Amino acid sequence: MTYAPDRLYSEVAYVAYHFHWSLDSILDLEHAERLRYAEEIGRINTRISASSAPAPSPWR
Repeated sequence: MTYAPDRLYSEVAYVAYHFHWSLDSILDLEHAERLRYAEEIGRINTRISASSAPAPSPWR
């Protein structure tokens, strides 16, 4: 089974950007494991974004 190169590049870049892991370390992961890390990063980013959002205005 082959893996779409664009998707692979996207996952690798995402994990490397956030975790600062080497290309070899990321490529050594099984696809499912790499995808799981990418999903966890997404959840972390969502929580951070939600907690840093300004509070709703009491005037509305």
